[in-house]
Order: sequence, then structure tokens, then C-alpha cells
Amino acid sequence: MDFPVRRLRRLRRLPAMRRLVAESSLGIDDLIAPLFVRESIEAPVPIVSMPGVVQHSVGSLVLEARRLSSLGIGAVVLFGVPSRKDAAGSGASDPDGVVQVALRELRASLGDDLVVIADLCLDEYTDHGHCGCSTTRATSTNDATLVRYAEVAVAQATAGAHLVAPSGMMDGQVAAIRAALDGSGHSRGRHSRLLGQVRLGPLRPLPGRRRGDHLRRRRSQGLSAGSAQLREALEEVRLDVTEGADIVMVKPALAYLDVIAAVRGAVSVPVAAYHVSGEYSMVAAAAERGWIDPARPWPSSISGR
Repeated sequence: MDFPVRRLRRLRRLPAMRRLVAESSLGIDDLIAPLFVRESIEAPVPIVSMPGVVQHSVGSLVLEARRLSSLGIGAVVLFGVPSRKDAAGSGASDPDGVVQVALRELRASLGDDLVVIADLCLDEYTDHGHCGCSTTRATSTNDATLVRYAEVAVAQATAGAHLVAPSGMMDGQVAAIRAALDGSGHSRGRHSRLLGQVRLGPLRPLPGRRRGDHLRRRRSQGLSAGSAQLREALEEVRLDVTEGADIVMVKPALAYLDVIAAVRGAVSVPVAAYHVSGEYSMVAAAAERGWIDPARPWPSSISGR
């Protein structure tokens, strides 16, 4: 019996052949590892909802960054967990704040061998849990928050951040941070670049706060689901690029592949996809149940295939 000649399966038989003809590739040097650094601890503290992930001391953070760099990971992004909080989130810009201390230690140890990114937000540093300044405890005050973001950006760049990554979704935040970095001379050296962001709900829980309480307070800051979501996301991205973002990021990544694809077609700057903690926990839970084998590459990692 004669069958039409097809070549597609012939190019899929071997992993090496698949790699050879792949139109796009994702390597370990494309990955950015999120690291959490906590103030006033001597040893790493496990994060219960994220198996295998810890809140680091500054010392263990440096060791982990060295290990990741030796594996070929291209960058890390730091999230700080301070021991003290106040209404202004003053620890976020304190030269002796946990992230600034960690940035200095990382740069002293690794120099420019590893790109060091600093998450730029106030939610972990404020006693009310907002991403910015608040007078009513119900929502953030936009313009006052921009002043604080500018201060935090300069503090992070001074401490050695190669790139700052604002995640608060305030109107005009990229322009305010870009002006602060340019005005302090940081944009002319090896640091600091600026990453813009499109954040689509849901928001992540904050440590030590009731889930419903903090989500109600912060729900106006991320983009909502619905038919206008993609158009709004593209508008946010275009504004960020116009205001001076060097890279843009979409988060969460898994549920918004359509947004990532549209953003890639809309701008010429690099596009990052951020997998949030809930996505990681979902994969970790599937591994614990034996539904996937995380030690094996996709698609053979799926149980029963």
C-alpha cells in the first residue's frame, strides 16, 4: 500500500534531532532563579508551601548563588524579608536593609559573573501590606509611592543591583525609576537596568497576613481577567517601554501564554516570563503525587508516557 511521504516524525525520533531542528530553544543560561533572603536568621528557613525552597540567610544566599552560577544559571532575583516593618516601608531603601546587604555580598563574591536583579516593591516592608504608601489602609497612594520607588531603586543600584524590577504596578513607576537612576548616574555604568512588568491576577499571599485581607487591599494593582485583559496588558507594556524599561516581564506565565506571545510581537525589547510561587507549588504537588517526574525532561516526565 502506498502512503504519502511525511518527514515530520523522522525529525522527532531522537532528542538530538529535536534539538537540531528546534525553532526556539530554552537553555539553563536563559533561566533566572528567585531567591528569598531573610533578615536576622543564621540558617535557611524552609517555605512550607514551596517544597525545596527556603528563605536564606545572607551567608547561605551567597553560597546558593555560587552554586547556581556554577550550574550555568544566568541570573538571580532577590526578594527581601525584613525583620521590621513600618508604614513607609523604610527598610526597602535602607542602605543596611536586608536586600542591600545581600546585593553587596553577592557582587563582592561573584562580581559580574552572575546577573543580580532586585525585586522593587514595598509590600514586604510595610506594616499594612500594600505595594506602596497608604493613608487609608485600603489602597496605595500612587504619587507618594513613586517617590519611594525612586529611592529604593537608587539604594538597590548603589548596593550593586545589575537590574531593578519594580513589581508594584503603579502608574508612572518606570518613568520615575528611570529618572532616578539616570539622575544618580547609575544608568551609565554596568548597572542598573530597568525591568518593566505586566502583572495579571491573582496576587500572591503575604507572609504573616490573612489571605483575604491583603488580597482585597491589593486587587486594584494587577490586571483583571476578561476580554480587555490582552489590550490592557499591551498598553501597560508599551507605556513601560516608552518610559524607559530595558526588559518587560509577564507574570504569572503559565496561564497567560497568549499575553506573552502578543507582548513579544508588540515590542522589540527582551521579554521575560515569570512563574509565580503558586505555579511552582502546583508542579511540586504533582511531583509529590507521582504524576510527573521532575528529574526527567518533558514530555517523558509525564507519568504513564
